Formats: sequence, structure tokens, C-alpha cells
Amino acid sequence: MKLLLIEDEIELAKSIQNYLNKNDFVCEWVDNILLAMDKISNYSYDCILLDLMLPDGNGFNLLKTLKKANKKEGVIIISAKETLQTRIDGFNLGADDYLIKPFHLSELLVRIQALIRRKQFDGNNKVIFNEIEINTLSKEVKINNLKIEITKKEIDLLLFLIGNKNQVLSKAAIAEHLSGDMADMLDNHDFVYAHIKNLKKKIKDAGAKNYIQTVYGLGYKWQNE
Repeated sequence: MKLLLIEDEIELAKSIQNYLNKNDFVCEWVDNILLAMDKISNYSYDCILLDLMLPDGNGFNLLKTLKKANKKEGVIIISAKETLQTRIDGFNLGADDYLIKPFHLSELLVRIQALIRRKQFDGNNKVIFNEIEINTLSKEVKINNLKIEITKKEIDLLLFLIGNKNQVLSKAAIAEHLSGDMADMLDNHDFVYAHIKNLKKKIKDAGAKNYIQTVYGLGYKWQNE
């Protein structure tokens, strides 16, 4: 899962980024609205963590821009401003959650996980697609009720494909999801093919149907056979 952190407190931002990366997220970080808008214009995210008091403006302005552009990213405001009116304004502008500083990183993690579940999987910890069952908390995958050995990257890819079922996902989109903006620095996206190939083999060997379809020249799609 890919996140964007917009925070100008350097030490706090580094601690959040390191913590989330260690918990299997790809967390990118910018410290102002201008850089944030560039990121959001060029990439898609599962969740945006937004501070309100930024050096080049108020985070509410970014929320307004997201709403006008009809962007679908979930937004959690992280701010030291704790007035009732500020929280109301944030929710009215489209924020999904509001966390007041200081906070425990473990609470932030739980809120991110809950938001992603609401946005993509109807609030469920378990994602079930026919004979495939994924526990998003324990990072376990079962096929026909039998646990399979699978890497964290492959689980992330599996959830990304199922969460966008029946949609063609380009190699570039999958690369961004798995590696963040580091994908732009790679000469090619061959690692996407390798992950797709490994994932297809593992679920097929476990008795699942072939849901991952190659759309030649475009990318990959998850659909019923």
C-alpha cells in the first residue's frame, strides 16, 4: 500500500515514514503543499497523511483542490490544531479522519489500516474472492482454506489487483504501487513481470483459478475466468 506524508516537522516526519515503511507500507514524504500537489498530480495513493500548518499555506487548501479534482485518496489530517471547528472544517472538506498531535505511531497505523479497509474492502479485515482469502492484518493468504507461503510484496500485489478487479493496470501503475516514486528511477519494470509470474504460479499451484489476465500491450487485469 502506498502513502503520501505531507509534514514539515522533520523529526516527526522521519519517525512516521520509518515506522510505516517497517510495517509494509511504501511511505513517501514531502514538506510543503507545492511538492504535495506535484506528487498527487502524477501519482495515486491509498492514503494521504496531511498536516494543516505548512510553510507555503494551509492544508485545507490542498483538501479543496483534491475535492475539486475528484481524487479518491483517503485523507487523514494530522495536526496540533484541536478545536472543534477545525475538525468540522476538515471533515466538511473531505477528510476521512483527524488525528491530533502528539499521537502514538501505533494508533496512526491502526487508523490507516481502518481507512484503507473502508475505502477498498468494505471495512473487512478479510478479503475474500471465491476460493481465495486474505487476512489484511496477519498478512496470511489461504486458498481453499489452506495457508500458502507468499511474500509481503506478493500480498500487496494481490490486494492491489483484487481491489481494482476488472480494471486494466499498467506495469507502471503496479510498479508505482509496489515501489513508490522509486519506480521512476528504474530502467525498466521487469520486476513487475517477475512478481506477477510468481503470484500466478503460487495461486495456481494451490488450486485457485487463473484470475490474473495479461492484456497485451497494456498490462494486467484481475477477473473471473
